[in-house]
Amino acid sequence: MSGKVRIPALVAVLALLLLPLAGATPAAAAGGPSVKLSKSQAGTGGSITVSGSGWRAHALLMVLICGQATPARGVIGGTNSCANADGRAVTTDAKGVFSKKLPVSEPPVPCPCVVHVATVTGASASADTVFQVAGHAVEPLPTEPSAGRLSVLSDTRLDGSSGLLTWFGAPPSRTLVFTVGNAGSSAVKNPVFQVGTSHGVFAPQWDDQQFSGTIAPGGKAEVKLPVELSAGAHGDYNVSLKYGGRVLADQPWGVGRPWGVTLFWILLCVVVPAAVFRVGMAVVDRIRPRRAGRSTGPPRHRGLRMPTQLTLRITKFGQATAASREAAAAAPTTSTLPWFTPDSDPGTAGRLSAPHDDSPTSPTTPTRKGLT
Repeated sequence: MSGKVRIPALVAVLALLLLPLAGATPAAAAGGPSVKLSKSQAGTGGSITVSGSGWRAHALLMVLICGQATPARGVIGGTNSCANADGRAVTTDAKGVFSKKLPVSEPPVPCPCVVHVATVTGASASADTVFQVAGHAVEPLPTEPSAGRLSVLSDTRLDGSSGLLTWFGAPPSRTLVFTVGNAGSSAVKNPVFQVGTSHGVFAPQWDDQQFSGTIAPGGKAEVKLPVELSAGAHGDYNVSLKYGGRVLADQPWGVGRPWGVTLFWILLCVVVPAAVFRVGMAVVDRIRPRRAGRSTGPPRHRGLRMPTQLTLRITKFGQATAASREAAAAAPTTSTLPWFTPDSDPGTAGRLSAPHDDSPTSPTTPTRKGLT
């Protein structure tokens, strides 16, 4: 009998022990990101410890105290309703767990307040938990504009492509396309969406875009909203869609570098120095002093000059050589051998015999006596 009584008692004790644990982490049990606070209320100047689990591994998170917010409706005014100056950044560990000490400060809008934790980069994820700033004003939340509730039914996409002008630094532009459905009890006429673009760790810059049309209860519609970045933008951007103070979707956008601008600067660095060099050479040539008697025409290339005495010698030698050639040309063309006299030249007419000596003193020639 005693054994039968002990078993139900043990079961009851275990149920009482496990019940607080099951109710403390409903988000963790569902597999989504969760946030816990060391205190549910604190005054300005104090601090609380914020811890969480179920986040992406090594994710960069931003922890803020925001007003005009509830976990059900989110932060209505966006980050403008948060104490951004006293926010803290934290990175999760390999298991998606974090713990950070957060100073307590009053948000710029009245409570109800929450501690808002959201991812900074990568896929969008956020979680809110109720927190009360002691001594801060509390006011009711603003009513929703209509009973209609819009939600994104399909994945968002960016249509369009970059042209030649974008390659040279023109603003990149795309069209954000998505399908929304009305889960409310009344129609939504001409809804105004907010499209924000962010780069790196910077907060999104929101732009209001109105959709022309009426979405009936239970109906759906395809929405196309233009998105444009600043001139020369490049890198990894994130396009966010917000409606009614809630972020409905996020779409990454990788923008290529405008290489045409880089090519332009390279050409500029090459052409400008070359032009400056040409202008400088022209100025130097214009202001250079010139010798008297020289023409002002285009500059000529100067060759090597020989000394004056060598030039005179070469000139005299040339004149003497020319005179010798003229004298040789004026001399008779008849040949004179050393053993012939001009009169006994074989080349003269009437001479057919060999030359002989007619001298009276020749021993071989007999003397001829005169007439007696």
